Amino acid sequence: MKSLNLTSALFIVLIALGVACKKENPGGDKNTTKSAKEFTAKYGAQKQIREINASALPQTITFLDGTKITFPAGSLTKGGVPVTGTVRVEVYEVLKRSGIIFSGANTNHSSGAPLSSDGFIFIDVKSNGVSVDQNLNVPVQIAIPAKRDGSTQLWVGVDQEGKPLVADEDNKMAWADPRKGDGAGPNGVVAVQNAFTFNFGTLGWINCDVFYNYTNPKTTVRVEVLNNPGSMASFFSYTGETYVYFCAKGSNVVAQLYTPDGPNKVKSYDNMMPIGSEGRMISFSIKDGKFYYAAQDITISANQNITLTLAETTEDAIQTAINSLNNY
Repeated sequence: MKSLNLTSALFIVLIALGVACKKENPGGDKNTTKSAKEFTAKYGAQKQIREINASALPQTITFLDGTKITFPAGSLTKGGVPVTGTVRVEVYEVLKRSGIIFSGANTNHSSGAPLSSDGFIFIDVKSNGVSVDQNLNVPVQIAIPAKRDGSTQLWVGVDQEGKPLVADEDNKMAWADPRKGDGAGPNGVVAVQNAFTFNFGTLGWINCDVFYNYTNPKTTVRVEVLNNPGSMASFFSYTGETYVYFCAKGSNVVAQLYTPDGPNKVKSYDNMMPIGSEGRMISFSIKDGKFYYAAQDITISANQNITLTLAETTEDAIQTAINSLNNY
């Protein structure tokens, strides 16, 4: 199983990510990025930085898209020793479908089943430039804005087969159960006062998602990308230039297809795509300053084979297409 490629080291490699909304290009349609990596760095989720006094906890921080994190007394340690003084809190919020795609991320469960996202975040805390212990002595409280009623489930970003996160260009992003004792109980987290509020005992990637059309019969979907100028992209464009996504209609699903299935071909995880689900299959690629895009509305059927033909376009046009998926 291939999964998430993300630690603080990866963020250093990737450079600061830009905002997850459409940016106007100076000079109209003039392209401002030259590669998929530059594109996700400029338009993906933005790293937000706050400073708090670890000697004066509890403290609550509110971030740009409305996420709130409360650090209780005794929560932060480094090498098991309580942290004191000023610490730097670094957070990424990915709460919209466009933000997921602009960041080169996805909503794939580690089993391969697609998830419908209620939003995910990344949290790192640094003392004197070094990350504190990821496993917390006392859980933090997190409140992520809820756009619907009902309950959600909690997940963490994983590396290959649930191993600790390491920077590896071959890894792909996926989500798995949190460690025992973290997060919600069997009934999940219920939205209260327009927020999913929960305690969590681990820093890093934290996700609020539910399984998408989980009871439907499942199949494998294969996609051939014609006129492909590059190779298939990994998480955050760590490698590759070309993305393939299934975006479900009416549900915040961003299922990335990245498993090789032949030249310019990828497939979903085997027998994991829900038959009868409606959505849009998209592909985009950025290489050598040129932009390519293709899209096709589909209904998932048994053993489906799809062909997407990339056509050259502009940076602005790809942004517009991705932003339109927020209301799809």
